[in-house]
Amino acid sequence: MMRESPKATPWGQSYRIAFFTLYAAAIMAACAWLFSSIYQIAPDSRAIVYRFGKPVRVEGAGLLFAWPYPIERVERVPGAERILERDVLALQREQQLSQINSWDRDNDAGAGAGYLLTGDAGVVQLNVRVFWRVSDPVQFALQQPHIDPLIDRLTERAAAVVCVGRDLDSILVTRPETLQNDSHAAQERIQLRSDFKQAMTQSLLKLADGGNDPGIRIERVDITSSLPENAVAAFNAVLAAGQQAEQAVASARTTAALRTQQAQQQADRTLQQAEASRQEILAQANVDTQTITQLADARRAGLDGGLLQRIWRDKVTRILAQAGQVITVAPGDDSRLILQGLPAQPATPTNSEKQP
Repeated sequence: MMRESPKATPWGQSYRIAFFTLYAAAIMAACAWLFSSIYQIAPDSRAIVYRFGKPVRVEGAGLLFAWPYPIERVERVPGAERILERDVLALQREQQLSQINSWDRDNDAGAGAGYLLTGDAGVVQLNVRVFWRVSDPVQFALQQPHIDPLIDRLTERAAAVVCVGRDLDSILVTRPETLQNDSHAAQERIQLRSDFKQAMTQSLLKLADGGNDPGIRIERVDITSSLPENAVAAFNAVLAAGQQAEQAVASARTTAALRTQQAQQQADRTLQQAEASRQEILAQANVDTQTITQLADARRAGLDGGLLQRIWRDKVTRILAQAGQVITVAPGDDSRLILQGLPAQPATPTNSEKQP
């Protein structure tokens, strides 16, 4: 009787099936373990590769191959192209009141929660939104859990520094109801945001100099200011009075400019009239001078041709026309002839005198 091969026995077949099953499972696990180290990095992200917990390299967008865990570990962080934003709730009154004990809310701690003091002893509230980006992926990855609290603390410090260095009016230009087409207010808003960003950047530089670089950079800061609720009505009344005063000043300036223009026009007309009168008198004087010069030349040459007699008669006629009475005396005659002259005529005003 022949003995059966061990492989042909049921136990042998079971062993074979179990062996091949475990072999296939091991191969599949090994493949899964190897393929688990292939990563797809988005275009706006970066990848930090850690080897045994230490960062060894930074990879950009695309496919990334790394040794499987626990040899290497990959952490994705935002790329420098992506701008992130954060609404800083730490400056809001409700947030600060929630951190104060209920029995302390009625004292000074609760009264001043959420308010900032300005340089002219005013009180203002700020809502701040910070836009930032990652500048150093490794430093950012090492301190990523602390980035949001860091931004809140930097914003609180910058808000206190900026507000104490300005008056209330220069901060309230960021109120939503402020006219957006006011060029002066627009310049004030730009300067306020620039100073706020500069204060936060300086704080980041101090952290970097101390060896605690968080690996972020502030890009822009949006600020919205508001007044305490119990001060809004009073401020609006003051603002309305100021606007009315500005309108009155503008109206007075317009009236003054109009009257100045009218006076200048009147002065110009007076000067023109005086110049016309001067030209007229000068022309008449030139005519008289020319007549006398011609008469003198003719008499010296003995060629006056009775010109002197004609001039004499013309002048006498004009003089006699203005006389009340005329007495003529003939040579060698003692009789007198009295002729009644024309009544005196008022002098005819010149064209320049007729005009007002």
